[in-house]
Amino acid sequence: MRVFVAGATGVIGVRLVPLLVEAGHVVAGMTRSAEKADALQAMGAEPVVCDVFDADAVRAAVVSFGPAAIIHELTDLPDDERRIGEHAAANIRIRREGTRNLLAAAEAAGSVSRFLAQSVAWQSPGERGAAVEELERAVLGRRGVVLRYGRFYGPGTYYERDLPEPPRVHVDEAARRTVAALDAPSSVLLIVED
Repeated sequence: MRVFVAGATGVIGVRLVPLLVEAGHVVAGMTRSAEKADALQAMGAEPVVCDVFDADAVRAAVVSFGPAAIIHELTDLPDDERRIGEHAAANIRIRREGTRNLLAAAEAAGSVSRFLAQSVAWQSPGERGAAVEELERAVLGRRGVVLRYGRFYGPGTYYERDLPEPPRVHVDEAARRTVAALDAPSSVLLIVED
């Protein structure tokens, strides 16, 4: 299957892309950073350097690749967990505008039969929560799959050595379960530890 991964160089994307390639899928990995294109190519993906807020560029990239599936793993989170509040507006914008742009690109491509999008398995307050709800409604309205991940832990996450409070999931397990979700019908999938 041809799979377009938006957010391919993020904490879950760098695990997801190699798993998809290993499973025999042809993968395009989208990143906004030209410096990360070589890493995507080394993982076996076709690098796509594009900003999700440039709707025309996103549409052109998706249409050109012609994917059967899009996996939306985009976030705008800082490396330092203590600075999450400073990035709230940017992350809200990705959930709203970024999701709209990816869904519009999927529609324009005409080849996309599966759309999966990252969400969270806990309640977020205020505008953060409203943005999560908006993302989920939009994805389910397109008959997509919402991936409600627990808090990631493991290498490269905010919780490399300690366990976060539940709901939680090891980031490698989250990536494996995301690959399996390509076959899921339109639904909300809870990706957390038992």
